[in-house]
Amino acid sequence: MSAESLEVQTVVIGAGVVGLAIARSLALAGHEVVIVEQGPRFGEGLSSRNSEVIHAGIYYPEGSLKARLCVRGRKLLYDYCGEHRVNHRKCGKWIVASSPDQVVSLERIARKAEANGVALKLVDGPDLAQALPRLSICSALWSPETGIVDSHGLMVSLVGELEDAGGRIAFGTPVLEAESCSGSHRLLIGGDTPCELRAENVINAAGLGAVNLAKHWQGLPDHGKPRQWLARGVYFSYRGTPPADCLVYPVPEPGGLGVHLTLDLAGQARFGPDVEWIDEIGYHVDPGRGRRFVEGLRRWWPEVDESRLEPAYAGIRPKLSGPGEPAADFRIDGPEAHGVAGLVNLFGVESPGLTSCLAIAEYVKSRLS
Repeated sequence: MSAESLEVQTVVIGAGVVGLAIARSLALAGHEVVIVEQGPRFGEGLSSRNSEVIHAGIYYPEGSLKARLCVRGRKLLYDYCGEHRVNHRKCGKWIVASSPDQVVSLERIARKAEANGVALKLVDGPDLAQALPRLSICSALWSPETGIVDSHGLMVSLVGELEDAGGRIAFGTPVLEAESCSGSHRLLIGGDTPCELRAENVINAAGLGAVNLAKHWQGLPDHGKPRQWLARGVYFSYRGTPPADCLVYPVPEPGGLGVHLTLDLAGQARFGPDVEWIDEIGYHVDPGRGRRFVEGLRRWWPEVDESRLEPAYAGIRPKLSGPGEPAADFRIDGPEAHGVAGLVNLFGVESPGLTSCLAIAEYVKSRLS
């Protein structure tokens, strides 16, 4: 028996924060939109396993998609949270140097941030000692635009607007086959009631699964099918008073931003993520990794109490560059990149994806116009 065939104008694959933001934007622009999500709920992948940080746009190469979409997205996100009463706080962030040789790295970070239109302040001496009396550091950069956000609350708001605009989400509906031909797209959708969707537009925002989906996409040329690496990062919560009432990041390390202090909106401290290159998706948190966390933390917070660290959760970053390679940019491939009308693939959307989600939605919409 053949699957039922349905027609829809626009399909978004993936109900993470980026997929939700894209679907909302298109629905508000008048598209008939359906999100297909293989899981039972929205936001259970990358969107629920991150630091919930609103990034300023500091670390990314000038002119890159990460830089442009982070800076634009940060402004949009603060405005959105204020207008829609999504819980957030512009708490600021310190990037700290624990030794004099790291000061050069701070200066380099400040220049990169300035090129992206982000102003940072270099602080040392008595002013730094007064601001961060519990830390052992020699210099630091202050980022006033960094903040934290309730990512679940943000997604609830996006879902509400999507549905108010006529959009729908189909949960438990994995994409089993995908084909593009002659300006239209065919998706075979699994689940309790398998069906065939035919769409004018398809946006592949499947997060960790986006590259694998593209790999088997009929009609997509090979240059539109990149390779992906997986980097797991674990987080540890901390029982006790954190060393600062804002975020604290060390100088970045290869593959990530180093084990840093973040806070949730209730003031609970957590540290992470670290970087572990893996071959298969898995979210196990090895309690023994806490010892490595403490080694890093003691470089700038000597008083950290290892006994107060508790395993929390893990996240996985989809990366388009592997160990030892320069960090890759977001890759948002529209028809101008692969030649397939009405198709947009989002690859390597890791941090700052949450911060950038509303700007990514703008960008994707422009690829379809």
